[in-house]
Amino acid sequence: MIKRALFILFSTVVLSMQASAQASDSREDLQKQEQTLRKELEELNQLLEKTKKNKKNSLGQLEAIRSKISKRKSLINGIAKQVKILDDAIYNNQLDVQRLNKDLDTLKSRYQKSIVFAYKSRSGYEYLNFLFSAGSFNDAIKRITYLKSYRQNREAQASAIDLSQTDLNAKINILGANKKDRLKTLVVQNEQLKVLVVDQKEQDKIVKQLKSKEQEITAQVRQKEAQRKKMQSALLTIIRRETLEAERKEKERIAKLKSSNDAGKTPVKNNGDAIASTKTSSKNSKVGNVEGGLTSTTDNRPYSALETTEEGREASILFENNRGNLPWPVDRGNVYIHFGVENIPGTKLNRKSDGIELALPKGSSVKSVANGVVKYTGDINGDLTVFIQHGKYFSTYTHLSSINVSKDQEVRAGTTLGKSGINLDGEGALLFMINNEKGVFFDPESWLKNRR
Repeated sequence: MIKRALFILFSTVVLSMQASAQASDSREDLQKQEQTLRKELEELNQLLEKTKKNKKNSLGQLEAIRSKISKRKSLINGIAKQVKILDDAIYNNQLDVQRLNKDLDTLKSRYQKSIVFAYKSRSGYEYLNFLFSAGSFNDAIKRITYLKSYRQNREAQASAIDLSQTDLNAKINILGANKKDRLKTLVVQNEQLKVLVVDQKEQDKIVKQLKSKEQEITAQVRQKEAQRKKMQSALLTIIRRETLEAERKEKERIAKLKSSNDAGKTPVKNNGDAIASTKTSSKNSKVGNVEGGLTSTTDNRPYSALETTEEGREASILFENNRGNLPWPVDRGNVYIHFGVENIPGTKLNRKSDGIELALPKGSSVKSVANGVVKYTGDINGDLTVFIQHGKYFSTYTHLSSINVSKDQEVRAGTTLGKSGINLDGEGALLFMINNEKGVFFDPESWLKNRR
């Protein structure tokens, strides 16, 4: 019975420790996210102070405060999750305390009964009488063994009580610490809620300013839209050039192959069949030993002129397989203009972005997000730009102040391309875009790894 009680007690303690460890790990992750968000909020505060000095940059102020509010809400949600984890820990620890108290009472009750019985049987005469009343020598040995076992059992009961009391005290201390942590976390949450109210009031103030400056804002939006279209046109021109060059090289390769076959009097397919064969040449081919340990097959891939070489296919597949895990092009900076179309609060104006714009200090290092080949470096509509090809995919880095790479240079993920510059509003920024050979732009945030 004592062994069973000890086993139950041990199991309870172990399960409780495992649950606490899991909750602790989860809370530790949330605390790391909290630290990251606090750092991002600090950077946004610095950005907001700079944009306030720029009288024409109401849009920049709005984007900064909207980013602040979004991150502040994420911070508050993370703190709320921590409170929930602490609530669960407190509840589970309270159950453990109740269970340990009950087990301790049971052990004490049994020990008390054994002590009373031992006290009543304390006479040496009764002990000897119990032994000598044995019917045989073997029976006497069994009775001696029983008395010895009974004494050991009583000692085990006492040890179990000590262990249970120690575990109970430890659990009570943990419960007390949980309650203190919960109180502190609630105080932090309330502080952040108060700051959120202040941020929202500031946003309302900026929106009112925008309403009074709609003509000025309209001009800014049109200027950015014109810049976006010129950038898009330039990128598509570069893509067409690279596609035509890839098709030309493939036709030359097919012509040489046909000429070689004709010289050897080997029957070959006509040129149209050869090109068709090229379009499906990727089928059933394997791509292995790619950097990072990524391997994939190119089965059933749609034809792309930029994948007619093994290198092109490998680059495309590596880029695709790293979707959601690409490194960020900068070490710091906050996204304050997101991909797609969005309405400008306080106006009827919409703004479209083919990528994401990050606010960051001018002169920050800008890095390639993947292995590739530089296909363009230079000025596009007043913006220094680097354009990198990754098979049939392309990444663009613009608003640069300087460029460290040159056309046709092979780069690796993490290669420094140059330094960040300023956007049309005169603020430190980087515009980053991802698209394919058909000119379809993707949301870069879905390709980049989660910073938290």
